[in-house]
Formats: sequence, C-alpha cells, structure tokens
Amino acid sequence: MPDVNNRHPRSSGFLSKIRKIFSLNIGTVLFGFLFLYMVFSAILYLTSPKIESYQVIAGPLSRNETYTGLALREEAVQKADSGGYVTYYAREGNKINAGGNVYGISSTQTAESSAVLSAEELASVRSEMLSFSKGFNPSNFNNTYSFKYALEGSILQYAGGDEGSLSVVSVGNQNVFRADSDGIVLYSMDGYEGKTVDTLTAADFDQNAYHETDLKTDGMVEAGDDIYTLITDERWSLLIPLSSKQATKLSDRTSVRVKFLKDGMTQSGDFSIIEIEGQQYGKIDFNKGLIRYASDRFLEIELVTNTVTGLKIPLSSIVTKEFYKIPAEYATQNEESQETGFMVTSVNDDGDEVKTFVTATIYAGIDEDTGGDENSTVYYVDKEDFQEGDVIENQKNGDRYVVKDVGVLEGAYCINQGFAVFRRIELLDQNEEYAIVSRNTSYGLSLYDHIVRNADEVDEEEILY
Repeated sequence: MPDVNNRHPRSSGFLSKIRKIFSLNIGTVLFGFLFLYMVFSAILYLTSPKIESYQVIAGPLSRNETYTGLALREEAVQKADSGGYVTYYAREGNKINAGGNVYGISSTQTAESSAVLSAEELASVRSEMLSFSKGFNPSNFNNTYSFKYALEGSILQYAGGDEGSLSVVSVGNQNVFRADSDGIVLYSMDGYEGKTVDTLTAADFDQNAYHETDLKTDGMVEAGDDIYTLITDERWSLLIPLSSKQATKLSDRTSVRVKFLKDGMTQSGDFSIIEIEGQQYGKIDFNKGLIRYASDRFLEIELVTNTVTGLKIPLSSIVTKEFYKIPAEYATQNEESQETGFMVTSVNDDGDEVKTFVTATIYAGIDEDTGGDENSTVYYVDKEDFQEGDVIENQKNGDRYVVKDVGVLEGAYCINQGFAVFRRIELLDQNEEYAIVSRNTSYGLSLYDHIVRNADEVDEEEILY
C-alpha cells in the first residue's frame, strides 16, 4: 500500500514556491494600498483649504487714538522788584496762597536773619514737623521737599510779623517777596505766557522749535529780570491737531474723556472743534487737574472714544443663516418635558387631523411689524425643524399659522466640538477688520470659544477635525 504521507519531491517543491509567491504578493499588495493611501492623503491635505481657528476674546474694537496736546492756561511772568542774590521759598509746581513767600533778595549770597520766633510760633512749627513725621511715607519722598519749602515759608511768615498783607517784607538783610494772588509757581518761561486761542498760530504747535528758559539762578539778578511764572487759574485747555477724518469722527462730541499718558490719569473735559490758519484743532477745556501738568506745555494724551466693549471677532468669521419666522404667540410647552415648541397640525392618509408637538431651537425673539397696531415678537427657528407649508396651531385660541416667512440672522461657526455649529451674533460696532458683538446673546458666543476665521470656506455641521 503506498504511503500517502510520502509525497513526490517535485510536487512538494512546486507547492512551496506557490505559497512563497502568493505570500509575497499579499504583502506587496497591502503595502501598495497603504502607500497609495498615504500619497492620496498628502495630496488631499496639500490641496484642501486650510481652516484657521480664532479664539474669541473680549475688549474694545481698537486702541484709542493718541495726540500731542498744547496746554494753554492763565499765567504771567513775574519780574524781580530789586537786584541781588535770590533765595527761593516756594517749590516749583506747588500751589501758593496770596501773600505766600515766593523768593527773597539779599545783597549777599547767603542771607542772614536775626529774627527770633516766639514760643507760640515755635510750637506751631514743631506741630507741623510732628504732623509731617507721623504721615511720612518713604514711597512719596518728594513730599519732603514740599514740606521743606512750606516750613521755610512759615518761618519767614512768622519772621515778617504783622506785615502779611504786604507784597514784600524785610527779614534781616533780605527782602522776601510774596505772591499777589493764589496760584501755582513755576521757575521757568517759554513765551506762551499770555497766549490765547485767538492768538495761537500753526507754528506754535511745532515742538522742534519749542524752547523753555530756566529762571532759577545761583547768581545775581537785576531789578526787572524775569524771576518766576505764576499760574492764576485752575481752568485750562488742551489743543490737539486733527486730520479731516478725525474731525469728522469727533464732530458730534461736546465732551470727551482724556487719558494722560504721562501718569495714566483720566478726566473728562468739554470738547469743541476750532480752526487756526485753515487747520482744524480739537479744544478740550478742563476745570481741574492743572497742578499735575503745570510744568508741561506739550502733553501726550489718548482720547477715550472707543467705549463699546464686548466679544471681539474677525469680520471674516461672520456668516448669515436663514430661519423660519413664527409669531411668538404660537409657541407652547410640552407638558411632560417642559420643552418649548410648536403644535404642527397635519392630515394623515385616512383624512384624519393629527397634531404633533415639534421641539424647536429658538435662536432669537425679535419685535417686528406684523401688520397690527403694535409690534409683535417673532421667533427665529431652525429651518431643519419645519417645512414650508407646515400649519401651526395656537393652543390658546385655535388660530393657525402657515410656515413660510424667512428671516436672516448673522452668526459665526463655533468649532469647540470639532465641527461647525452656527452661533448667533449681535453686532455692536465694527471697523475694517474686526467686530464687537454682544456677550449676552441667546445661542450666541462665549468668551474663549473657538470659531472659524475664514467662514466662507466652511459649511455648517462640517466635521473639521
């Protein structure tokens, strides 16, 4: 009997080759398919439009415009009444009362005084020093100099005795000169003293030609020399050059809020537009805050005009979507689920009337003219929930409404979940690139949502990743 397990050597070798070739071909085919898939995916990636996302942020539409303002104020340069060496008693940039000591003139460089203070006057000086010491703050060390000048002035005031109403008193061999009126003392001049809006020229706004003269000196002065400037009114003005575009933008304003870039402080002022030598200027009038900027003729400011805030999105993200419009009075609630929807009435194949509750996503409720005496609220519902011609019944009075009217809402595609979802927006303001939208819109956007930047390249509900 032949051995079935003993196959012919040639047959066995042939089968082995067949298996080897077949096995090799399967691997090759699989690898080929994988390679082609990778090539196709690469081509698809390189040729398909790139979807760029944008994270919704909050803030104003744009930065406020900055300007350089020219300050005008009531001020006059005071002249020395006599010649000699000067000692200054009022600190520059500080307020001084009428009759306050401003400077002294003596025949020698170091004035000596033999004045003696009474016990009551010494007690008052000690009280002032104690009060300053208790309230001293190292972070405001500049106040020390203010106190020094004030204390020197007080001592001189005491030394002058009962002559406080005089414009000059003698203390030892020094004549001490006093302010004729309340004001702010500056030991400089720049030629703008006495200028008014009516006398300004366009050249006055050239900062390159601006020159300020320091009036403080350690040497002698002559009678009639300029010695200090006194600003006598808290009311002051800033004038800013305007382009025609800026003037148009600000033409309807009567007041404006100003941020001073020198110290970050803000305050409001009355605003008007004037013309100087054919050029338009903005004039901002203030009634306070002068002491902070008394030594500045030119001030860098920011007009706080962009006050509309909300969610900031690119204009390229905005799309429109159609909705069916249904009067709000036709809405009802499902008794079991408490969901809001509409009762759709239809006829079945047997001719019987059938009522079906349809839950609807209401994107907006807007007051519109519906032909009555007063505006009525109209709901904007997703068109996917209804068909044109559907009949909706009012559950309160039995009235019926045929779905047909279409409205359009603006929105953006939110992609937080990886696919494009329409979110309604309400525009508050916009410029050439961005828009500010409300953050309190039903079915709207929220802070830090991710939306499609180039919305025209995406379809709603498209899976993006």
